[in-house]
Amino acid sequence: MELDVHNGHKRVIPLNHHPDFSKQGYQVISELGRNREGGRITYLASVLNSNQQVVIKEFCFAHAGADLSGIKTYQREIEILQQLNHSRIPHYIDSFEMPGVFYLVQEYKNAPSLGLKRSFEPEEIKQIALSILEIVVYLQKQVSPIIHRDIKPENILVDEELNAYLVDFGLARIQGAKMAFSTFVAGTPGFMPPEEQFGHSLTEASDLYSLGATLICLLTNTRSSEIGKLIDDNYRFNFQKLVTPISPRFRSWLMKMVEPNRKRRYGNASFALKALQSIEIVGTATKIDTLVSRIKLRKQATVLGLVTVIALATLAGTLMSCQPGGAVRQLLEATECQSFDLNSGCQDKTGS
Repeated sequence: MELDVHNGHKRVIPLNHHPDFSKQGYQVISELGRNREGGRITYLASVLNSNQQVVIKEFCFAHAGADLSGIKTYQREIEILQQLNHSRIPHYIDSFEMPGVFYLVQEYKNAPSLGLKRSFEPEEIKQIALSILEIVVYLQKQVSPIIHRDIKPENILVDEELNAYLVDFGLARIQGAKMAFSTFVAGTPGFMPPEEQFGHSLTEASDLYSLGATLICLLTNTRSSEIGKLIDDNYRFNFQKLVTPISPRFRSWLMKMVEPNRKRRYGNASFALKALQSIEIVGTATKIDTLVSRIKLRKQATVLGLVTVIALATLAGTLMSCQPGGAVRQLLEATECQSFDLNSGCQDKTGS
């Protein structure tokens, strides 16, 4: 207890304002976070007469802004969690109701959210990306593939060994399932793929966009609420000037992840994971990158040379048709000499 003095009067304020779950077999330890607009509060709790810790998510529908969609979110998360069994997706444990409130009990993972201010080296960010992609691969390999629909820093936990955990499946959908129009914009702006914003069907490439945006936030040390600063008027990410040097291949991989056109992204998480595994994150271009660049430069030089020869030949043909004679012949011979560097023989021919 503590005392609060207000207008000369003392009143007792209890230190613990948390709900009492003793009848359900739990005791709240602390509040982990809350979403006031969504009517959700997350608690860390312990199982009575046990050392086990759990997470209890509260879905409150008693306030004026609540509607049926909130109840469906709660029910959908339970249904999806009950069919998943992955070591880095917190397991469903229990659920119960109170007047106007629903509660979901999940396994507790001792790992902070990426939504907290934390800095990572590029190599560490690659490790986090691989860890998340492994989870997304698992979701996409279900008999009915699952699309998370809300991958962002706040919904990813990362422990000290850089193992990532994916949480909050309240917006998740079975791929191909019909959605009411109102749910198209249920994701988080900046992390939501363009196809969802415009009401197109979601695919296995949809979650990849959200993951790519999350990784760009980590690379640039940008908070989720400020992600709009990284997106230009063409819905493309511009982040290259804000990051420490990363390899061209990793930059290309990231840009393919957040390609606005879903058909130009990786087809699914398995392809994205396989591509990332062999990529060096920092340093200069690899030998293959350098070779490809040299080949491109040589091709450009060859094409430019051919264009020049064709242009000169066209000009010569025009001159010959208009002014046949020695001057045209000298021009052609001079052009031939410049192209093939025949030195003294050329000088004799052109009269130099």
